Amino acid sequence: MSTGGPAGRGVGGKRTFTSCAEIVLRKSGMIDTVRDKPAKPAKQAKPGAITGETPVPSRRSTRARRAVAIVVYDGITLFELGVACEVFGTDRSTTFGVPWYRLFVCGVTAGVVTVEGGLQMQVPHGLDQIRRVDTVIVPPTEHVELVPDVVFDALRDAHGRGQRIVSLCTGAFILAGAGLLDGRRATTHWTECDDLARRFPEVAVDPGVLYIDDGDILTSAGSAAGIDLCLHLVRQDYGTEIATQLARQLVVPPQRDGGQAQYIEAPMPALDSTNLFADTLGWLQQHLAEPVTVDDLAARSAMSPRTFARRFLASTGTTPYQWLLRQRVQLAQRLLETSDLPIEVVADRCGFCTAGNLRKHFGRLVHTSPQGYRRTFRDRRAG
Repeated sequence: MSTGGPAGRGVGGKRTFTSCAEIVLRKSGMIDTVRDKPAKPAKQAKPGAITGETPVPSRRSTRARRAVAIVVYDGITLFELGVACEVFGTDRSTTFGVPWYRLFVCGVTAGVVTVEGGLQMQVPHGLDQIRRVDTVIVPPTEHVELVPDVVFDALRDAHGRGQRIVSLCTGAFILAGAGLLDGRRATTHWTECDDLARRFPEVAVDPGVLYIDDGDILTSAGSAAGIDLCLHLVRQDYGTEIATQLARQLVVPPQRDGGQAQYIEAPMPALDSTNLFADTLGWLQQHLAEPVTVDDLAARSAMSPRTFARRFLASTGTTPYQWLLRQRVQLAQRLLETSDLPIEVVADRCGFCTAGNLRKHFGRLVHTSPQGYRRTFRDRRAG
């Protein structure tokens, strides 16, 4: 299983794949055929927008980019609020060696807000603080109809100023109520997608993804998908290496792609020594440049190839090939961010074999070229 060149015959006629083949998988995740089909051209980004599944960090000023506001109101749920506070409110400047986010929790006015379960919290800032940040996060609530009109006005004003607007779970209803999702793709918790589509027919609701990055507006599915979207924001602002370090601290997968299925049969827990796939995926992450087949991975997991492919898909919501492809692209991002290696060397170290293969897959997933990604990332760091 690989993303590089031609397939060949191994011992006993068994098919193997070198690091230059593009593999086509059946829905079961099994390898079907090898073909040299060009990737679709990357979509052209809107001017100034952040697009794609793992976009290039923007060139906003350092001060604005690292200021985040969470909008709170009576009835918000605690889990997503806690996720946002943990990611953006804990100062990790010393740990990661970069100035971390400044977090502002903002209510209609500074004062007390009653959250889910009847608990009360003291809110230090009013909505006027939103003007001073770059990113505004809207957590979910069980009672959207009780959200004050002034919150919708503040979100519309923030969007008009070009600020990045993010909803977690059913916070998408609030963005839709403000008119910010009209004509856009958006997602929310899979159990609420039908209701969102019914109440806001101008919104293209996608129930099958973890999160959607539509440039200046981002929406996530329920609960744990909020962690994925928050890590995605960190990856935009600080790069894959720091986002991966943060994920390790939070004991969560370092990158679950936004296009991954929302609802899967048995979500894979953190890969500790008790997990059936831990040894296999840990080994694979250390050998991304090497050719590998589903048979190889199945053998390491002590399963038949068919059982491995089926259980992998059920546990992760993606196929072994797609998982490997995204790991290789993520490694390429880290190398482009942290080294001066030529593109050909980056391609080889990531298992793509040629610069052409790297550009093809990188462009399809990141929506820019490797050189463009490196240049924009370094310009941002220099700013």
